[in-house]
Amino acid sequence: MSDRGIAAAGVSVPRGRVSADEVAEAWGTFDGRGIDSTAVPAGDEDAVTMAVAAARRALDNADADPASVDAVALATTTPPLAEEELVPRLVRALRLPRKTRAWHHGQSTAAGADALETALNAEGTVLAVAADAPTGDLAGDDHALGAGAAAFLVDDGASVSFEGVAAATDESPGVRFREADSDEVTSLDITGYERAAVRETTRSAIAGLGLDADDIGAASLPQPNGSMPYRVAGEGVVSNEAVAEGVVVDRIGDAGAATVPIGLVAALESDTDGSVLAAFFGSGGSGVAFALSGRLDTAEAAAVDGGEAVSYVESLRKRGRVVDGDVAGGGANVSLPTWRRTLDSRYALTAGRCPECGSLSFPGEGACDDCFERVEFERVPLSPDGTVAARTIIGQGGAPPEFVELQEREGAYGAVLVRVDAADGDGSALMPAQLTDCDPEEVEVGDAVRRTVRRIYVQEGVPRYGAKFAPVE
Repeated sequence: MSDRGIAAAGVSVPRGRVSADEVAEAWGTFDGRGIDSTAVPAGDEDAVTMAVAAARRALDNADADPASVDAVALATTTPPLAEEELVPRLVRALRLPRKTRAWHHGQSTAAGADALETALNAEGTVLAVAADAPTGDLAGDDHALGAGAAAFLVDDGASVSFEGVAAATDESPGVRFREADSDEVTSLDITGYERAAVRETTRSAIAGLGLDADDIGAASLPQPNGSMPYRVAGEGVVSNEAVAEGVVVDRIGDAGAATVPIGLVAALESDTDGSVLAAFFGSGGSGVAFALSGRLDTAEAAAVDGGEAVSYVESLRKRGRVVDGDVAGGGANVSLPTWRRTLDSRYALTAGRCPECGSLSFPGEGACDDCFERVEFERVPLSPDGTVAARTIIGQGGAPPEFVELQEREGAYGAVLVRVDAADGDGSALMPAQLTDCDPEEVEVGDAVRRTVRRIYVQEGVPRYGAKFAPVE
């Protein structure tokens, strides 16, 4: 192998958590062995927003300049649109160069392995990101499903090195699939067949690495539930102690293509000795295994723990499973060309500096907020952090029509004016935004907040993303 490896990683897990007990109380059973709780995406979260959050954390942990990124490989089985490239949204939201090469992997839970291997085989600095939020039949398959994202900054000479990659392929349809006209993953529910397919194909891939079980200090294995990774590791393949270092499904649920990558971050942050193993299974079926050496000195896997408890009914509402999303009236009809032209402002990446008086205005179009001259503004990068200057709460019936779906999922939301400094500290601008990931009643003027990317609304069938602000904890 080359000296390419993982320089840094980032994890993003939704704040909401619904317990297995809540689901069992509603249905009389819980179809998710070994799972205590699952992560619940907020009404404005999806694979894109989680991917952006995880990638930003990876860049921050590496102290890397976004301009240094050469490519992005994104893996997801739950894209917000069935056909449209998603990586350009990450490129803009993260302020990456326009020359950034984009790869998009999907189709199975092994897509995270595809993104990692793409980054490994590419040249330069590459972000490999896996983000997913699968759904299933509410009466069964959905019980175990969660959400999350992991991102890896892959580069030469990194602290974590790839020592080997191996694969195995053996046709095994029906283990996990999603029909073309459905949003729900399912299986043929032939339990013994499914277990054998996952176990044998994954073990074959692991065997190709030539590792001794005693040399593996931590491992992230396929984990659609809490028992499967131990079934894969049985019979001397990997020790139970090593497997436990990479198990995250018990706290966030089955996050599809992101589960093994999140577990890999936990394994790479463990204080164990020896190699780190990451093994993926993709229904259909294929197995891919990676051997790595080295560790990451971060605490990204801590995102797996904690969160905020939500009821089962609330979890269904946040995920849009019990709302209709119908919008009455036209709302703010912002054309896509206009939206695209103002993307840097939508993501709160830049403000405009007035050439006449030097003050900052947001969004930096038309007349200067201070001297009122109509000028051609200079674009100025903004800090991700700000301070609440004013706050109000928009209750039911008070929101524009385009935010009806958000209110159906999340209830009343906070609208704020945020004072944000220029990235170089020279001046500040006042910008309007929504709050997210908080109870808006608890946010006060003067509170510190941080920019995050969320879905704003859907118009003409196309999701539109932009900046919101969350309290700094």
